[in-house]
Amino acid sequence: IHLIRDPTRGGVGTVLSEIAKDTRLGIDIFQKDIPVSEQVYGACEIFGLDPLYVANEGIFIAVVEASIADPFLEELKSNEDCTHAAIIGQIVDAHPRQVVLTSQIGGRRVVNMLVGEQLPRIC
Repeated sequence: IHLIRDPTRGGVGTVLSEIAKDTRLGIDIFQKDIPVSEQVYGACEIFGLDPLYVANEGIFIAVVEASIADPFLEELKSNEDCTHAAIIGQIVDAHPRQVVLTSQIGGRRVVNMLVGEQLPRIC
């Protein structure tokens, strides 16, 4: 395990962007693999929010060696609180210091850090 981060502030997009900048490596993520409930997608669509930047209470992002990724995921999923755990991307040498998202339909876009706050802080 290389690192574990809490994406509460800035969401998954901001945390992954920080990791890419700090490590000087690229990160590829895949929208189809990111577990987001239909309710969250619906609410984000209504309010014009990007789910990648919504605060995520009670989750974490882990960067682990590729060789242990599958066993690590299976171990997490064996815990009843981690049934939605998923491998959402990979570290790459291409596009250093950037996160690139492949959308559901195959388009690609750079995921930057959130500027400001997407939602006002309530706690």
